[in-house]
Amino acid sequence: MVTTPKIRTPIVCVMGHVDHGKTSLLDRIRGSSVVSSEAGAITQHIGATVVPIEAIRQMSGTMEKAPINIPGLLFIDTPGHHAFTTLRARGGALADMAILVVDISQGFQPQTVEALQILRNCRTPFVIAATKIDRIHGWRVNTNESFLSTFSLQNDRVKTDIENKTYEIVGKLSDFGFSADRFDRVSDFQRNLAIVPVSAHTGEGISDLLLVMIGLAQRYMGDALALSVEGPGAGTVLEVKEERGLGPTLDVILYDGTLSIGDEIMMATQNAVLTTKVRSLLKPHPLKEILIEDKFERVKSVAAAAGIKVSAPNLERVIAGSPLFVIRGNREELEERIKKEMSEIHVTLAEEGVVIKADTIGGLEALCKELDSKGIGVMRAEVGPVSRHDLINTETIKNPMYRVLLSFNTPLLPDVAEIIKDPLYTLARVFEGQVIYQLIDQYVAWRDEQKRIAERQQFEHIIMPAKIRLLPDCVFRQSNPAVVGVRVLGGKLKSDVDLIKLDGKKVGHLKTMQLRQETIREAEAGLEVAISIEGATIGRQVSVGDDLLIDVPERHVKVLEREMAKSLNVGTLEVLAEFTALRRRSEPFWGK
Repeated sequence: MVTTPKIRTPIVCVMGHVDHGKTSLLDRIRGSSVVSSEAGAITQHIGATVVPIEAIRQMSGTMEKAPINIPGLLFIDTPGHHAFTTLRARGGALADMAILVVDISQGFQPQTVEALQILRNCRTPFVIAATKIDRIHGWRVNTNESFLSTFSLQNDRVKTDIENKTYEIVGKLSDFGFSADRFDRVSDFQRNLAIVPVSAHTGEGISDLLLVMIGLAQRYMGDALALSVEGPGAGTVLEVKEERGLGPTLDVILYDGTLSIGDEIMMATQNAVLTTKVRSLLKPHPLKEILIEDKFERVKSVAAAAGIKVSAPNLERVIAGSPLFVIRGNREELEERIKKEMSEIHVTLAEEGVVIKADTIGGLEALCKELDSKGIGVMRAEVGPVSRHDLINTETIKNPMYRVLLSFNTPLLPDVAEIIKDPLYTLARVFEGQVIYQLIDQYVAWRDEQKRIAERQQFEHIIMPAKIRLLPDCVFRQSNPAVVGVRVLGGKLKSDVDLIKLDGKKVGHLKTMQLRQETIREAEAGLEVAISIEGATIGRQVSVGDDLLIDVPERHVKVLEREMAKSLNVGTLEVLAEFTALRRRSEPFWGK
């Protein structure tokens, strides 16, 4: 008698561009609503959902009672925002198959291309779900119908529109070296990619998508899935969570072998490799998301592939994203493997930059990658809650623009929260966020505002170029000090500056200015004001009708030309050019 090998559940990775409907597609399959609970309505963690084969049979009324020897499908919903390249790559590597979600109207977007490259690199078989067909203008909804059935009920214009949009996707895939066609026209699924038009909103085409996935798994993956379900368990830690009555627990995707109560397991903590024993295993009910499930079923053992909650001693310092292995006499080998994997975390540190903390390795890598793409350095990067030690390290950063700690989806410990709540605390700045791009946007907005404040403070002390003309019949005092009316011809006139003639000779010191008998500190071009000049006598060093320039110090000229030029108006730039030309007649490199 031939025994059918025990087959593990295939892992299906759902990938694609942000907002193209990945989580909505899974919501339709599992009948839940994860989207609304996600921060920013964008998936932030890899979630895991088991869809048993019985549920798939029910959804696919057309599925024949043919023998199916896989227990179902385990879906991993990978984050959608482009900051999560690393997490998606991790998901792609973990998966046996993938669904690449593409909005049928929007077509390929940057993350679609990114996902394609990941799938190609990982050599992961995949299917295209062309989503949002119900948004095609004129579409007639037939809830939960198969695609071909609902397609046959559409008018000719809608059919043509669907065909054209599908072939645009076919053409784009061809550009990347993939041969593809609509699923019902594909005869060899190993050679050709199947495109399944679907609607997560109405359920149309979902049964076809599940049928194609089951077909792929059955036909082409039997050997791979039968390999090691009886062997020691291997998985990835999704999240470390505090559960009432259990203490710290791990959400784990078991992708290989079997995990049982009493098994000795090994995984990474922040500073070492932890060995502990499984105390209890809790499994989400079928069609439920492990990240939001609140009622679990206690089990003695679980076989791959599965999303499972693990309770064991000393889990509080385990790093999300760590590999997890069941120990069966290969302790040293596993420890080396874990250390190697953890040493390969893709975080590029700079000599100067911000401090980042995240709740998972994937989050840390993704935040670091996104900061790097924006030219923002990272000096320290660690997984775990924000501690007093982290705050002290941040406070020692010399550059005030980098004296910042970015906390992604990880808590501030109570003493830190207390310190930064104090309005008098200014030593370091802490930003918290659950969506990476929003967290970075917060920091960039703050940094840019700090730069503007620093520039304003610096520029307030810069002597600005200006040109004035002494007005006739406006000499109020000839000397000690001379008081005379002037018109500002260009630039910005400030008090407490030296004056020179157009030949470079010093005239005296402009001490104060008045406009309508009120003392002012600066005057724009076009204004007529009274000024007092110390060290000058009207009619001797200077006469009415003369044009004078402000004598700008050389180091101020350097700042004006190198840092402030873009913010100066045309009139000020013209006066600056006239003044520097005067100085550079005798010294060509003056102020350069």
